[in-house]
Order: sequence, then C-alpha cells, then structure tokens
Amino acid sequence: EYDGDRNSEGQRHGFGKALLPNGDTYEGEYECGLRNGSGTYKFKNGALYTGDYLQNKKHGKGVFFYPDGSKYAGDWVHDQRQGYGEYLYANGDSYTGEWANNKRHGRGTYVYKETGSKYVGCWVNGIQDGPAELIHRNYKFKGRFLNGKPLGRGKFIFDIGCEQHGEYIQPVQEKDEEEDEEEPPLTLEPIWKASEITKLTPWSPHYED
Repeated sequence: EYDGDRNSEGQRHGFGKALLPNGDTYEGEYECGLRNGSGTYKFKNGALYTGDYLQNKKHGKGVFFYPDGSKYAGDWVHDQRQGYGEYLYANGDSYTGEWANNKRHGRGTYVYKETGSKYVGCWVNGIQDGPAELIHRNYKFKGRFLNGKPLGRGKFIFDIGCEQHGEYIQPVQEKDEEEDEEEPPLTLEPIWKASEITKLTPWSPHYED
C-alpha cells in the first residue's frame, strides 16, 4: 500500500508512506520510485532506521535501532556501516570510531561497561590490531595488538608514577607424539615478560619499526 506523491509517470516521487508486503513500513522521501533522501523505515521485527537513503539503500547519515536494544548512529555507504560512527551494544559496551563494511576498521575507542576499561587504537576487520592503549582504572598498557591480543614490546604505566617495560611473547605449544595431526593447535594466551621498571618516559609503539 502507498499513500503519497507520484510523478507524471506514476512512480512514487516526493513524500510518501508505504506498507510493504512483508509488513515493514517506510515514511519519507522518494525519487522515481526508489527511497531517496531522508526517511524512517520500521522493520516488522522491531528494528528501525531513520536517516538518509540513496536508491533504496541506507547511504549518508543515519541511526539504526536493532531488535536486541543496540544502536548505531553514524555514516552509511550502500547499506553498510562505513565511515565514522558510534555503536552502543546491548550489554552496555560502546565503540566510537571508524568503520568499513559493517566492521570496526581504522582508529576507534571501545569502552567495556562492566570494568570501565577502554581500548584506544587500531582495528582491522572488527579485530583489535595495531598500535593501541588499553586503559584501566589506575594503570594502562601501551603497545601493539595482533588479532585481538597484545604482542611484542610495550609497557605498563602505573598512576603511582612508574612504568614496567617488557614484551608479550606468544608461547609455542609443544605437540605430544600421540596427538592427532588433524587437530588444530590450541591458541595460547601471550605471556608478559617484564624487563625493567623505570620512571615515566615518552614512548610510541612505532619506535621499534
């Protein structure tokens, strides 16, 4: 069902309201039969998008409310979260930063609601990867991440005015002779190996490159 403006060829054009066959509804701007401009789309499952459209796709600025209570507000490109935006997750965590292809990608800050800790740094395809800081209540870690885990040289900076330097080492899993070759190796957590404690010093994760 459609109630709204049409052009001389009978296409939806201008402002209108539509009830789609699947039970979704749209209220907003049309151009030559396609959602174009600003509008609000309500999904039958309870989700809602309000923002910009380009040729039926979310494109520009918009806010999406998901059925689980989470919410994204920011840039869209061809129906994908892309550019800069803020995502508030159902568990209260939040991410503010760059996006590409619906994933956290580029620089951004992720705040963990339960602990108040936050990750400030680089992301690749939704995973923590690259130079970053992991900030806790009274200390922080500065270093590099790879596939979501800290790896390589870094330092812990404590509010009492000192630092512990060292590196995260990826332990190697020893194989038993009887182990099945088909089984994938377990991923072991990186181990912190401290080297020295110093006064506060300027430090950038790029110095070793």
